Amino acid sequence: MGALTYKCPNCGGELVFDPAEQNYHCPYCQSRFSQQELDEISPAKGETSEENEAEGEALVYHCPSCGASVATDAATAASFCYYCHNPVVLEGRLSGKYMPDWMIPFRIDRDAATAQFLAFVKKKRFVPKDFFCESQIEKMSGVYYPYWMYDCRMRGGVSGEATRVRVWMAGDEEFTETSVYRVERQGEIALEGMTKNALEASDKALVEGVLPFRTEEMQKFSMSCLSGFYAKKRDIEREALEPELRREAGEWARRLLRDSVQGYSTVRVNQDYMETEEENWQYLLLPVWVLTYAGKNGRTYYYAMNGQTGKVKGELPADRKKLGIFCGLLGTAVFLLCLLLGWLI
Repeated sequence: MGALTYKCPNCGGELVFDPAEQNYHCPYCQSRFSQQELDEISPAKGETSEENEAEGEALVYHCPSCGASVATDAATAASFCYYCHNPVVLEGRLSGKYMPDWMIPFRIDRDAATAQFLAFVKKKRFVPKDFFCESQIEKMSGVYYPYWMYDCRMRGGVSGEATRVRVWMAGDEEFTETSVYRVERQGEIALEGMTKNALEASDKALVEGVLPFRTEEMQKFSMSCLSGFYAKKRDIEREALEPELRREAGEWARRLLRDSVQGYSTVRVNQDYMETEEENWQYLLLPVWVLTYAGKNGRTYYYAMNGQTGKVKGELPADRKKLGIFCGLLGTAVFLLCLLLGWLI
């Protein structure tokens, strides 16, 4: 397995993907290249040590730019050299059965992600200042996370009992008429874009909390789009997710059929059936901006933002000192208000 860097043909600098312009940028000579132009450029390869690769636990590669030996965990597919800080892509990590079918490139660049993060945090009164200081913001990373996407076509039906209630007045008396109906619905349901996290080590609530993505913007996987970002290889196979996603698909289909019964006061489903006629699984990489923070209580807090839509998910730390001062001031205000009301009374 080799390490790749995509070199600028004009100056030899390392090219990185620019989310804002959807092309490739050389930070040294400011040259820019389209995907088609980059496809014609042969990436520079480094060597990989065989040590630990058989176990699949770690990989040592030689950076193509500076030659330094750098170790990564088994799930990392794109990273940066710790020494020269140039972006590298570990091509073997995303080949064969681990080659993604699709990807969504980053649409939000680092500057926009930082601005949105600061706007989000500054609305939170009790967040510690060092959570959004400059050194902390620099740790924000653009990561391509692996996901499984499930599409299916189902045929099914529901049957049950519905009522329609009519109320009217005649003189001083109120009358109620309840009509009971047998209802049935049958149909074919197509569900698309059901997406699940495919990385065991990630925070599931975090990476699934930034869903959904606009899957209509997916494009065929391109290794070069990883340059300048981190990327993770899946370690959850689809077989582990099949029961959960099929159950969810069945629940959605039943709900859609149930909701098609309209115009009644009440509806109660007594029987249903669902049969899957066709299903399709796809492996894809999706863009997420991630920031972690080690709280003073020993707990790690996560902030994530969808790199395409900007949707935010995270749990922010609270500054106990700020919170204590606020509670103290609030308590004092309440106490003084009670004294004032007592004096007026």
